[in-house]
Amino acid sequence: MARTKSDAGDPAAASSKKQKKPKKQRWYHQVWSAYKMTKRQDPLVTWIMLAVFLGVLAVALLIGFVTGHPVYASIVGLPFALLAAMFVLTRKAERAAYTQIEGQPGAVRAALGTVRGGWSFDDEPIAVNRQQDLVFRGVGRPGVLLVSEGPSHRVQRMLDDERRRTTRVLQNVPVHVIQVGNDEGQVRLPKVARQVQKMKKKLTRAEAAEVGKRLKALGGVRLPVPKGVDPMKARPDRKGMRGR
Repeated sequence: MARTKSDAGDPAAASSKKQKKPKKQRWYHQVWSAYKMTKRQDPLVTWIMLAVFLGVLAVALLIGFVTGHPVYASIVGLPFALLAAMFVLTRKAERAAYTQIEGQPGAVRAALGTVRGGWSFDDEPIAVNRQQDLVFRGVGRPGVLLVSEGPSHRVQRMLDDERRRTTRVLQNVPVHVIQVGNDEGQVRLPKVARQVQKMKKKLTRAEAAEVGKRLKALGGVRLPVPKGVDPMKARPDRKGMRGR
């Protein structure tokens, strides 16, 4: 009885009991969500998956008829056919996801989040200009990586500045540069992760961790200052501060 009274006197406790815990999303829910998202971008994905599924199953049946065990071969071939269809869905879903975010600010950081192999990327850009072009920085065993987002003629100077800034602190560490975009010489967004993972390792894990610690001293993003304004010479409006 005392427990009931305490609960009644505490609205927060009562409301917390009423709140239901969010249901854990099952794997098939995730597959269905990926399928719906992919179908919006590629309406033919259903027929492609079906063709792959039936193709693998047909090969299994053919092997079964040749060996004299068609039923056994179809049972064995069924999971392989499902796996092949899921593989097609995975690749199509990845491409559809990149299509959705391509051209949006920060899309490069989202793509870098899929990179494996011990890479560590800053969540925030280390440089940004007035046109909202960005430069992200990562550290891995190949060294330091600077990745730009924006047209080549605008991001080149940003990359050069950040490369010089980095080499002043880390003189013996390789600094790599990748431009992401649709201009000539740039890497398309869907190919960024693979491009990064192909880079050759130059540092040990301990050295890469030490490089990451030293890079924190460089600070984060530097916002562009409007032309004609020198922040070192700016003076506050004291009359305005006094309310005059």
